Amino acid sequence: MASAEHYDCIVVGTGFGGSVTAERMAGAGKRVLVLERGKPYPPGSFARSPIGFSTNFWDPSEGLQGLFDLWSFSGLDALVSSGLGGGSLIYANVLLRKDERWFVQDGPGGESWPLTRADLEPHYDRAERMLGAQRYPLDHAPYDRTPKTLAFKAAAEARGLDWFLPPLAVTFANPGEDPVPGEPIREERPNLHGRMRQTCRLCGECDVGCNYGAKNTLDYNYLSAAHHTGAEIRTRCEARELEPHARGWAVHYIAHDDAHEGRRTDTRALPRVTVTADHLVLAAGTLGSTYLLLRNRAALPGLSARLGEGFTGNGDLLTFAVRCTEDGMDGRRAPRRIDPAYGPVITSAARVGDTLDGDGAQGRGFYVEDAGYPEFVSWMLQALDTPQAIARALPVLASVASKLLRGQDQNVAGEASRLLGDCRLSSGALPLLTMGRDVPDGRMSLAGDRLEVDWSKEGGSQAYFERARETARGLADELGSTFLDNPIWLLNRVITVHPLGGVRMGRSDAEGVVDPYGRVFNLPGLHVADGSVMPGPVGPNPSLTIAALAERFADAMLEGAPEPGRRAARTAPSTEGAPPAAAPPAPAGAVALAFTEEMKGHLDFEETGYEAASRAGEAAGRKLMFHLTITADDVERFIDDERHEAQVAGWVRCDALGGKLAVEGGHFNLFVDQGGDRRSKRMYYRLLFRDGAGHPLTLVGFKEVRDDPGFDLWSDTSTLYTRVLTGHVTAGEEPDAPLLATGILHILPRDFARQMTTFRVRPARRVDALARFGTLFAGELWQAYR
Repeated sequence: MASAEHYDCIVVGTGFGGSVTAERMAGAGKRVLVLERGKPYPPGSFARSPIGFSTNFWDPSEGLQGLFDLWSFSGLDALVSSGLGGGSLIYANVLLRKDERWFVQDGPGGESWPLTRADLEPHYDRAERMLGAQRYPLDHAPYDRTPKTLAFKAAAEARGLDWFLPPLAVTFANPGEDPVPGEPIREERPNLHGRMRQTCRLCGECDVGCNYGAKNTLDYNYLSAAHHTGAEIRTRCEARELEPHARGWAVHYIAHDDAHEGRRTDTRALPRVTVTADHLVLAAGTLGSTYLLLRNRAALPGLSARLGEGFTGNGDLLTFAVRCTEDGMDGRRAPRRIDPAYGPVITSAARVGDTLDGDGAQGRGFYVEDAGYPEFVSWMLQALDTPQAIARALPVLASVASKLLRGQDQNVAGEASRLLGDCRLSSGALPLLTMGRDVPDGRMSLAGDRLEVDWSKEGGSQAYFERARETARGLADELGSTFLDNPIWLLNRVITVHPLGGVRMGRSDAEGVVDPYGRVFNLPGLHVADGSVMPGPVGPNPSLTIAALAERFADAMLEGAPEPGRRAARTAPSTEGAPPAAAPPAPAGAVALAFTEEMKGHLDFEETGYEAASRAGEAAGRKLMFHLTITADDVERFIDDERHEAQVAGWVRCDALGGKLAVEGGHFNLFVDQGGDRRSKRMYYRLLFRDGAGHPLTLVGFKEVRDDPGFDLWSDTSTLYTRVLTGHVTAGEEPDAPLLATGILHILPRDFARQMTTFRVRPARRVDALARFGTLFAGELWQAYR
């Protein structure tokens, strides 16, 4: 087998963290490989037709390899993207810095920032330059007539809010020239697509992909720079597994061939391609990077138990002001033109103060931004006005028909114009986007092989959302409109486009998963650079802060800064007295006995004491169980041999390890005397299996059978003290095997009753073997508890 290709650095993902890292590493002369699961999107390639949008989603198992990746969890939905350039392909271009006073310490939800605004200032500066930040040119025609900007400004100022024009990653003008829509953009170097770009054409299509290249998406700046300085960029390549390697780190990925697009594919069965590197940087986004670490946890000894904690949607809330009105000439309210499809999606913002500001504001702060959408959405809204349109159409059509029947040669343009009416729904709607300092109290975990997020807007963030919603309602009132919630709000859900957290920064592995430079604690050479490292919400749009953090992380990598202190590897104490597997094949004619056993409990990845781990696992809802068929191939040998060894088959179930997992081997020992004391015995279990990512694991456990004060026979025989070790570990190897998790399993009374009905012998006529087994079992218990 050929050795894997080796690089100085592998970057997984091309969002704001991955693109920055790739550019900095390649620019420093490093050999860099970039893996992006999605496709490249040059100008003109973004879908616009209904048929195009119907397949513009990401789910390769269903044959979909499109742009939008929609995740649905128990309390919220999250929309992210898949493509070369990551989230920059569909975000709304806003480049705001995190407020200085919002870098909180010891806040609710465990939020604690191990750095300050001052630490990020030079990195913010470089990211802004690279992303070509420009403000919306409201002081130039035709931009000065943008209805939604002017309306939002008036409403915000009427409410006493701090309205402003934020920096946008949009090219409105070439350097030194006045802004003009649709002008060719002059680039210092050709973009990696080799295609011409145009200045912003004010079409409102930013969030569905800019077909004119006016958005300064990452493929036009950071990734193009990385490409020109030697980075190798592979698209349609999705990382699935990762693990330490003799040469640093190994990544196993699958390739989504374009031949698979449009048809269902078993992506789990696709062949793996392996590449290695000295440094591995995960930048697959909050959902992607957290999922990769959770799924590959078994291969990452020392990974912090904080993994998955601190999820936040950055306070995202979408509301609407519809059918906006203003004072008319006759003193009555008249339709107000908002024209949300004119301009980029976001042009301006208003800041709402925070208690942390120290200026008298009360509550958790946020930003509200005007929003827009493509023109085709306006036509869809116009169609929703169908009853009114029909009412208008009938007399107009009757008038036109009458003129035609009379043969009158008259201009009917006026009648045609009246068919559309005042368009008050399609032209008078303004989406309001709110984002801010919600409480990062969500938890991300595995549910089988799927990612799950335990979060609710009615948790610690309820007061925040109530305040944000009332502010949006106040703005809608100023616009003389009807206020509407996002429909999913009524289902106790929100949708976020800014998922953050899960791989938090911290000062130690007791506080976070990575250090303030993005380096994973206890795993040298492994880094994370995306929104997952945020200890809490950014507040404003997080893209610029993610880019600035990645700039800071890249500096540390290039300067060779000392790695954070490493915790000594955790290993399992020797399972004293556990015998190695030694049973030879059963002779011909031997009588076999089998029964099933099911045990259930909890485990924890941090606590090493059995009781403490069981309690922590139960609090976190981290369940572990197994269902085994235990078989003694030769009952006579099983009874006579002091090891009382039997074989095991069945499965282990643990969502945190990947779901239902087949037992590949192992053995069971019934009553093994401890230290020659026949009144102290143990039952031993050793199960070999693999997690959902294919990493080998071993479950070892024992039941302590001895006569302690009180009646403890049931407790002893139904309680299994359990450890999960990394690798397939044989007896005696435990002290050198990395410890992954600890817990306790129990036989529940109803499961025990069911177990008693499962005893079988082969041949079936040899029921005497059951009696002999029962005699052994009862006799051993008598010795222990007599």
